[in-house]
Amino acid sequence: MTTPPGEGLLFDVAAPPTPVERLLLLAGQYVQHNDMLDRLLRAGSPPSEPDAHVASARQLAAATRTAFKTVTDERLFRSHDLSDAVLRLEQLAFLSNASADQELPTARTLTALAPEAAMSCADALAFEIRHRRGSTLEAPGPPLTGTQQTALWEIGCGNVVATNSMGRQYVHYRGERVVIGTLRALEADGLAERVPTSAPSAYIGGPLQDRVRLTAAGTTVLAAAISRPPTARTPRTTPAHVPAAAKAATRTR
Repeated sequence: MTTPPGEGLLFDVAAPPTPVERLLLLAGQYVQHNDMLDRLLRAGSPPSEPDAHVASARQLAAATRTAFKTVTDERLFRSHDLSDAVLRLEQLAFLSNASADQELPTARTLTALAPEAAMSCADALAFEIRHRRGSTLEAPGPPLTGTQQTALWEIGCGNVVATNSMGRQYVHYRGERVVIGTLRALEADGLAERVPTSAPSAYIGGPLQDRVRLTAAGTTVLAAAISRPPTARTPRTTPAHVPAAAKAATRTR
């Protein structure tokens, strides 16, 4: 007997990421790539594989071109912000591809601003989607607080790492303030996770740090949060500029 189409499936196929989610995921890929380059640069000796970054850079260039096509396929009205976002994606693809042909220090420079650029593109796209089509994304679970949303944004930008010292946990952030209590709450909700020894040391010869990343659920929740109309959103999607002197800080529990 022939099984009707669909009845033979034993599991649900995950839905593809939305265009906004794809850009958040792209930012995370750039964070991982930059972390790898930093670890190699701070190892203190020539890497055993001098071209270890090449394959990663070319994969990122391809992923960026895919994200670019996803955005343009939305066929949204080109506001100035969205046009700038599309242009930034084209630049990111070019820079990532070019970095594959460079030595490590130059390669790291070419992708240094990529995570925040991808996050900025996600915010611009989310704004244009909700402006033209209204809110279509519903985040699972309870709504985020303003503090949680800011923390997820900073995590997506690659601005948050965690360390352990003398039995205590510390959060180090660059940008908006993220405290250990907020991080623990996000981890408990399955929205953020620490990846042990994946981030470079704070100084040459120091111990590797734990990169804090968005989980798949965290990506979905943040994408939904920045895609909702302002009346339904918690304050501040994209953190305001912070003076350089106030950016470097460390908070304990």
